[in-house]
Amino acid sequence: MKYRKLGSSDLTVSEISLGSWLTYGVGVEKDLAVRCVDRAFELGINFFDTANVYGRGAAESFLGEVLAKRPRDSYILATKVFFPMSDEDRGLSRPQILKQIDASLQRLRVDYIDLYQCHRYDSGTPLEETMQALSDVVRQGKARYVGFSEWSPGQIAAAFGLPGVERFVSSQPQYSLLWRQPEKKVIPLCREKHVSQIVWSPLAQGVLTGKYLPDSPPPADSRASSETMGHFIQRLTERPVLEAVQKLKPVARDAGCTLSQFALAWVLREPNVASAIVGASKPEQLDENAASSGIAVDPALFARAEAIAAAVTPAS
Repeated sequence: MKYRKLGSSDLTVSEISLGSWLTYGVGVEKDLAVRCVDRAFELGINFFDTANVYGRGAAESFLGEVLAKRPRDSYILATKVFFPMSDEDRGLSRPQILKQIDASLQRLRVDYIDLYQCHRYDSGTPLEETMQALSDVVRQGKARYVGFSEWSPGQIAAAFGLPGVERFVSSQPQYSLLWRQPEKKVIPLCREKHVSQIVWSPLAQGVLTGKYLPDSPPPADSRASSETMGHFIQRLTERPVLEAVQKLKPVARDAGCTLSQFALAWVLREPNVASAIVGASKPEQLDENAASSGIAVDPALFARAEAIAAAVTPAS
């Protein structure tokens, strides 16, 4: 496993990180989930990403239980705040941030969170209020650093324009061969501000594994066929997308790796990406994904893959 520095922080994170969206505490049986976390450590993964809203606290509670047996300095823990936790609890107001950080710490069974992220931008709360509350969380020792997910370039710039507040060190955008929007504005701005990307859905929710075939129903044990995990994958399983993905397989073969490894290596080719978050419902998936760290791929093969994906990728 290779490691990269996270923005302007002193955190060094594994190039492959383990996420818990739609999986732990919700969609994956507990014993399998525990085995996945244990296998992550064996593979050198030191970065774990979650959010308070995943399973309305269930994912954090699961991670808190399974990580409690390990030394606190053996892993880097990230969580998020914004989405509704109840009919009244939502957003990035000062009362909410102070309330939700304490709830997350309790569920995660830790004294501090390494990276506390705004899950989205809260247009209903003044940015100054949000940033001051995040700064207080850091200065109280409850979080070491702060980040954001899916903020616009204007919102990012505005946060950096505020005096006397903590600076973001990370951005968490969707980014993959099938979704390249951050490249145009977000990544250049973040590079300038010393903010690293922690990308979600680098395998396009499993579509870039190549396991979904245009003329076949999804595998029975896949995300697309799961009632609890399959709600967000519809666009990615449209026929033109699946046909393009099948054309990527020979390119990956020429690179000497699986399609999953090729897709992750493609994301990691971008120096501003510190880590690619993967989901895993069984340890074997982590074995394959972790092997993508450090893979050397001919840039000409990446260019071939980009040309294939361009036909079904939204314009950036």
